[in-house]
Amino acid sequence: MIGRYANPVIAGMHPDPSICRVGEHYYLACSSFEYFPGVPIFHSRDLVHWELIGNALDRPSQLPLDNAPSSGGVYAPTLRHHDGRFWLITSNVPHGGTLLVTSTDPAGPWSEPRTLPGIHGIDPDLTWDDEGNCWCTYAGIEQVRIDPATGESLSRPRRIWAGTPGAQWPEAPHLYKIGDLWYLLIAEGGTERGHGISVARGPSPNGPFEPCPGNPILTHRSTDQPIQNTGHGDLVQAHDGSWWMVFLGTRPRGGTPGWHTLGRETFLAPVAWVDGWPVIDDVAPEMQADLLPQHPFPEPPARDDFDGADLHPRWISVRSRPGATWSLKDRPGWLTLHGRGGSLDDPAVSFIGRRQEHLSCRVRALIDASAGRGGLAVRLDEQHHYEIEAGDGEVCVRVRIGPVVQWRTARPEPTGPVVLRIETQASGPSPDHPRQEPDVVRLGFESSDGRFVVLDELDGRYLSTEVAGGFTGRVIGMYAAAGTIRFDWLSYDPTPDTP
Repeated sequence: MIGRYANPVIAGMHPDPSICRVGEHYYLACSSFEYFPGVPIFHSRDLVHWELIGNALDRPSQLPLDNAPSSGGVYAPTLRHHDGRFWLITSNVPHGGTLLVTSTDPAGPWSEPRTLPGIHGIDPDLTWDDEGNCWCTYAGIEQVRIDPATGESLSRPRRIWAGTPGAQWPEAPHLYKIGDLWYLLIAEGGTERGHGISVARGPSPNGPFEPCPGNPILTHRSTDQPIQNTGHGDLVQAHDGSWWMVFLGTRPRGGTPGWHTLGRETFLAPVAWVDGWPVIDDVAPEMQADLLPQHPFPEPPARDDFDGADLHPRWISVRSRPGATWSLKDRPGWLTLHGRGGSLDDPAVSFIGRRQEHLSCRVRALIDASAGRGGLAVRLDEQHHYEIEAGDGEVCVRVRIGPVVQWRTARPEPTGPVVLRIETQASGPSPDHPRQEPDVVRLGFESSDGRFVVLDELDGRYLSTEVAGGFTGRVIGMYAAAGTIRFDWLSYDPTPDTP
């Protein structure tokens, strides 16, 4: 069925996608870095529509992150289905090493991790050959045969391909048996504008490998495409026999050099086979392809009233979420946060947020700050965040950009609970001037008649990867800076990119 679909297929900070198929169902995992719970797991019936069904690493025993720096933590999982089980291998950087978890249900629960002490690199991949041997290949394109039941290495590391001569960072390997040959897919060029995907093939999982003469098979480097940084892909054959690739990319906006604020997102492209090699055309925000029968999921509610017994898996926290710092039971129907750490500058801040998924959006929350200080924040890392904070009789805007901290504006706090609000508004796709911002971020509160009282309007570039560095994207959410803060509800709504 020829149809159209929109890219990205999973928006917001969902990089390094890895995919597997079980019958007519598809499952996908992404990196999660310093956020807990880790490794979001998605389900699809058509490769276009995806539903978040859980997080693979959702218990503190699985994912110690207290010592992880921002943009550290969980890197590049590989998700596979073999012998009736799901297998997920990933790295916890810099101190957690390589770990492997399994489950019979991709929604969880997943096992306690097995560590793989013989794997000394990120981006680990798993594959099994026809004799039942399990191979782990990782960045630098080194390979070790392992016992997946124990994590023990059964061979010495061996480099199986160096990638394209002169290309930096050969990483993100994935190995596939397709027909009589083994195909080795890798990323090269770094995950910035030079990113790309190359492929080689050989007679066995450990080579020798012949590079594709058309490498890189996917890159948007040195182009004016609206989607950039394309790379780190994974192949899947659909149940109708067609082939597809998921991969990461970004949507930079504004002037020079272009700033992406949402992080690296998951994109989808059809794959053709020509002379035994995979071929991918340029990837656009709107794609036309021969699609599988469509199975969209109901749109998730824009508003969370915190009436459930637990938080939805979309909600993430910075490094950990100790039970003593939050509750859905202290005041039923409200999310209660207890302060630990005085601000978003603190690595252990009490924070629960969600990934920003749209270039332009509106986030609102009803907050009771009568017993403390807290509010809504847009976070990239400890040194780059904006927040609208209530407490101590006032509503104010706080800004952290690198070493500079500034309380920008303040107003007397309205009586009783107050609706705090953050809006992002994307700039146009064609910059009006070389340094045009990617978006503006407006922070304020709502008056009793629902009017948005804007306390500050800030340049969004300072909450972008090009300014802050690292590998993550924006997360918008609720925090407690001191005392006890309660949230009755939070709503997240996309808004038009053109004002």
